[in-house]
Order: sequence, then C-alpha cells, then structure tokens
Amino acid sequence: MTDEIKALYELWCENATEDPDLPAELESVKGDEEAIIDRFYRELEFGTGGLRGVIGAGAYRMNIYTVRRATQGLADYIKGDFENGSVAISYDSRIKSDVFAKEAARVLVANGIKVYIYPELMPTPMLSWAVRYFGTSAGIMVTASHNPAKYNGYKVYGSDGCQITLDVANTVIGKIDAVPMFGGAKLTDFDEAVKSGMITYIDQECIDKYLDKVSEQGVHTDLVADSGLKVVYTPLNGTGNKPVRAILDRIGIKEVTVVPEQENPDGNFTTCPFPNPEIKEALELGLKLCETVKPDLLLATDPDCDRVGIAVPDSNGDYVLFSGNETGALLMEYICSERKALGTMPERPVAVKTIVTTDIVNKMAEEYGVELREVLTGFKFIGEQIGFLEADGEDDRYVFGFEESYGYLAGSYVRDKDAVVASMLICEMAAFYRTKGISLLQARDNMYKKYGNYLHAQESFVCEGASGMQRMKEIMKGLRENTPTEIGGLKVEKFGDYLASKETCIKCGKVKDIDLPKSDVLAFRLEQDASVIIRPSGTEPKIKAYYTTIGETREAAEAVQAKIKADFKAKLGF
Repeated sequence: MTDEIKALYELWCENATEDPDLPAELESVKGDEEAIIDRFYRELEFGTGGLRGVIGAGAYRMNIYTVRRATQGLADYIKGDFENGSVAISYDSRIKSDVFAKEAARVLVANGIKVYIYPELMPTPMLSWAVRYFGTSAGIMVTASHNPAKYNGYKVYGSDGCQITLDVANTVIGKIDAVPMFGGAKLTDFDEAVKSGMITYIDQECIDKYLDKVSEQGVHTDLVADSGLKVVYTPLNGTGNKPVRAILDRIGIKEVTVVPEQENPDGNFTTCPFPNPEIKEALELGLKLCETVKPDLLLATDPDCDRVGIAVPDSNGDYVLFSGNETGALLMEYICSERKALGTMPERPVAVKTIVTTDIVNKMAEEYGVELREVLTGFKFIGEQIGFLEADGEDDRYVFGFEESYGYLAGSYVRDKDAVVASMLICEMAAFYRTKGISLLQARDNMYKKYGNYLHAQESFVCEGASGMQRMKEIMKGLRENTPTEIGGLKVEKFGDYLASKETCIKCGKVKDIDLPKSDVLAFRLEQDASVIIRPSGTEPKIKAYYTTIGETREAAEAVQAKIKADFKAKLGF
C-alpha cells in the first residue's frame, strides 16, 4: 500500500463522519490492505453519463461525499453557462438513492440553483421529461439501472433532456477536479430550502402530462380494451410499478397481475440479485406466476424503468423469452406497417439504432421507406438524433429508436429509453395481433420468414478491480495489433476500429472513414453476413461481445453462432 493511499484512508477516517455507515466500514477494513486499496486506488470516475460504483466508503465508492463533490462541479458548470440555473432530480429504489438525491439538492440550492424533485421514486424517462417540462438547465437521476444491489449511480442530463454530451462531461469533470472531497461542496438545509421555495416537489400535473404524451404514441390503442389481453407484470422492486400500471389502465388493460414479491421498492433486490430483464433469473418469479395466471404476456421493467423484457407463451404453454433485438424489431415492424396502413406515417420518417443492434431493421427501413440512422452504443446518441431533428423543426419525423439491450422509445417527448411507453406499445402490439388470431411468437416467426433468420447474442466478461481494468485495455490493444483473420472458421472481411474511425477491407486493403464520434469499439465483419463487435462497458466492469449470424433456418444460424462464440472467447483468453 502506497503512502498516498494510506494518507487518503486516514483522511477519510477523520472526515467521513456524517453518514454513520462510513466510519463503521472504514474501521472494519483497518489493516486489510487489499480492501483499502480497492476503495482508494482511484477516484470514482465521472464518465460521459455521470457516476456509477459500489456504495460505501472511499474515493472509489458511491457515498454522500462523492455525490456532493460531483454536484458542486455540476453547479459550477451551470453557474458559468446559465442564468437563473435550475435542475430536475429523480431517484430510484436503490439503497441510499433518496439520500443521494437530497444531498445533490442541498448542494445545488447552496449554489443558488433552483431544484425540482419528485416526492417519491420515479423512472429515468420521467427525469428526462421533467427537465423538458420545467425547462431546467440540467437533470440528475440517481440510479445504477440494472446493476446488482451493491451499486448506485448518478446520471446527468442536459437541458434537452438527453444525457450530457462528451464536451459538457469534460467541462464538468474539470470543475469536479477543482473541488476538494471534504469541505469543497457548499451545503444548505434541505427542509429550509423547501420552505423558501428553492426546492419544489414535482406535482401530479407534471406526471399526468407525461402519461398523456406516452398515450399519444399509441397506434391501435382503441383495440386494446376489447382484446381480452392478460398480463403478468414485475417492476423488479423498482420504479415502474405506478407509471406502468397507470398507462396500462389508461389503454384498457384490466387484467394485470403484479408479481407480489417484486411489487414494492426494495433496494436489496432480495428475489432477483441481478435486477436486469435481460437475465432469465430476474424473471423467474414472474415466469412461475405465469404457470398459474396463464397470461398472454409477461412484462418486466428494470429498477429505473428504462428497459423492459418480455416472455410469451408457446403452443405447449411454456413461456419463451424474447431478446431486446427481437422485441425492438417486432415493434419497428408493427409501428411502421400499421402507421403506413393508417396513413399516419410522417413524410421522410426516421428510425435510429445503435451499431450493435440487429441489422434486420435495415431491411424493414427499406421496406417502409424509413431513413435509418446508426449511432454509437448508448441511448443518448439516439436522443441526440432526435435533438437534431427538433433543431430543424422536424422531430415529428422520428418514429422509433431502440438498442439491443432492451431500450426502446417512440415519440420525441423524452430523450432516453422509456419502458413505460415500450410496455404500452408491446401490450398494444400483442392485443392487435391477438385480434388477428396471431400470437407474438407467430408474429416473430412471420418476421423471420419475411426478412431472414437473424440470430444475435451478447456475452459479457467480468473484469473487476484495477487488474480487471488493465486486462480490458490489454484485450483491446491485442485485437488491434494482432487482428484475427478468421473467427469460428469464417474469414474476417472488414475490420472497423471506432477509436481510429477507420474501417479496413481485409481483401482489398481499402480504408474508409467511420463517420461517428471516436469510441473504444472494434467490429469484425465476417463471411455469410456474420459479425462480432467488442467494447468495454462504459458503466460496468465488463467487456462485452456482440455476435450476429444469419441462416436459412434458426438452427443453421445457431450452429454458426456457437462456433464463433467459442473461438472468440478463446481468443480473448476467457
């Protein structure tokens, strides 16, 4: 342990006394060099989206001091760029989320910045909505999305309701770096700030108008009430329970059974250690309830209700989980085909997807005359495209955007993925097909028959701690310096390096520019229209690989995918 880390540990022991959990934790690791190093070997990094880390004591942890320091940096940025600055705040069900939200509000008000805060936990998209509704300078969402219970986070939004840009993030980081951890952040009393009017609780009118905007995104909502659709829903102990049930009630779905163990907020996520609708284990209680209720659809939203996963019954009565790519592609097909049939498709419609999201939508876009824009991973880049349209007075051209990680958005009223509108549209889509005698499983099969059997998989490799960060860097460096010529028996035809902004044709040697912001992403385009894309996660200690294969049958695509996954995993050394 270095003298610097030892000094930091002692500094925290002396000063981190306002939250009683922190002195107790610091005392518990006394003499444990590995535990101390893990808490102090680096500061919790303010990335492009904000903070995310394990809750606890230390510079590399989420606690009131790291939150205060980050908020003081944000306040200094706002004071420099806005007159009469204001910030909207929301928070989810995670441990200390309400505490961190109030601490952020205390710092902002002490800096003369007006705060609008929800009186109870609310989803991430409703934070984006509040920023736009009140016209605030920025927004703060306290959440760690779908991470395990030991994590929390702090996402910052710009005045457009989208997560802040890289340029703004770099400015805020510079401001944060100038703030001492202890004593550097200004503070005021929360209750006094409420009395003075500098902190305003967001009222029901704002919430109702959000739900109005969600309702407006419906295509065939008039058919839902008489469809007889039955739904089992789990908010996974998060923020979705009230708004999702409210929107389903609005469109006439009365038979909604909520998983009782996961209905109410619980930051410990006792029944789902990984509260992520991408993971089958998180849906186990919902699937078990389906055996009794026998619904047409299982819905599961993550803790901050910006992602939604689904399962549908097959002919045997078992429930089949859909991937984010499948649900997103089905929604794209449904929205485009039905809006075109109804004559409600805008002129020159635009859809947006990320680079790791299914290419089946390329064919859909061609089918329905939709301009498809492709962006880097991260929904803020989809929100950015909506912003470009809005700047030209053409935001009504935007019809749909999604990413493979279960995030979807129809409409331009918010600038982040929204599981409330996605839940509504998924149920509406299921109800519509039900009136046609078609199940969602049959609709998926019809989609593959029409466009081809696209098969996608995502694999995450955990790399925790300082050694994990170094390993991820070495993996990416190795792939750049020793680029594979084949993966799983398929030749690499093109190699894209999004950090260098170059794509190289392996056969002819031609190099073309990648017209996207620089990002640590590598893409291998293989024979048979297969691909492998790899990137380090920006929010978790993971490196992620995305696989695409296409076959004449699903079985053929699965066989090719299995070979590619096994070979690429070996190449990474896992």
